[in-house]
Amino acid sequence: MSLATTAKAPLRLRVRSTAASIRRWFRPPRRLKFARSGAVLTGGALVVGMAAVGTGNNLLFLVLGGVLGFIALSGWMSEQMIRGLEVRRRVPRAATAGEPARIGYEVRNGKRRLPTFALEIGEGGSKAAAWIPGVAPGETAAARAEAAWERRGVHPLEIVTIATSFPFGLFRKERDLEIPGEVVVWPRHDLPVREPRPAGERVRRMGAAAAGAAGARGEYRSLRPYRPGDDPRDVHWRTTARMGTPVIREYERDRAQALWLCLDLRAPDGDDAEAAAETAASLAAQAARRGDAFALATPDLRVTPGTGAAQLERVLDALARARFRPDAPAIDFPADPRECVLVTASAAAGGSWGDVYAGGAEAR
Repeated sequence: MSLATTAKAPLRLRVRSTAASIRRWFRPPRRLKFARSGAVLTGGALVVGMAAVGTGNNLLFLVLGGVLGFIALSGWMSEQMIRGLEVRRRVPRAATAGEPARIGYEVRNGKRRLPTFALEIGEGGSKAAAWIPGVAPGETAAARAEAAWERRGVHPLEIVTIATSFPFGLFRKERDLEIPGEVVVWPRHDLPVREPRPAGERVRRMGAAAAGAAGARGEYRSLRPYRPGDDPRDVHWRTTARMGTPVIREYERDRAQALWLCLDLRAPDGDDAEAAAETAASLAAQAARRGDAFALATPDLRVTPGTGAAQLERVLDALARARFRPDAPAIDFPADPRECVLVTASAAAGGSWGDVYAGGAEAR
């Protein structure tokens, strides 16, 4: 696979990174939030304190001391719960836009004697969190949280927040840990797109008239089970009779016969651009299910032809990193124009492309 990108990070991403840095600067690494019961108790302590000072009643001073000691004990114990912890984050290989993905956490309690109880852990600024009932001294516990990203791209993960309301649930104490990372979010690739027709012909017909008969088969590779859409002429009858199920001869198809998906990046980043990326991803997934060779080309990078699930992951990774902008260069034909399918966010496209998917609505 060739992934040689030359585009620089856009100004908008740098502005977002600067804004995130400013927010982190003003966000204290430790925070204390009042629960309703904690707010009531603290307010009651203030009222008792003012009454004790105003009346000089020793009983009120005694009650005030007990309440303040209770609050201090709660704060000390909650602080001990989030101290001495080591956290490791495990991100998924990739996530899909709009679908939940699981982020794993491993928490090691580095304290010698004190366990940690009622620990909540998650990404800073996200509502998704994992729950750990307890971690013994010197032990490690694991938990997973589900998070979702609405748009494709490479999303940075910078801060992990650990929190606890132990022991009385009066206050919630939070602590931020800087753990840099990122998660790659693929575009959706389950859209019901039509089958591409380079040069006015279907790449592959279902049933007896499979398009594998139209192009060169290439060198023989191996035998595999029959899949819908395979050319019946590729059936290996002797093995089929012996096994009782259809078996197909599989060939290394010529790279020139691969389906090239060409994504035009000359569009502002928005809903139309996302629809174009999702269309290209769905076409790649469709080709992978059929067992066809396919490839991806954009003005910034190319993914060489291949087949199968690994090739689909390479294409989806490249689409996750595709950067739409109005000043993007025009895309050239990576192969025979008749084998190239153009996917664009604009309503019109020029050139002698084999097939064109123009605009999100038309492509579907």
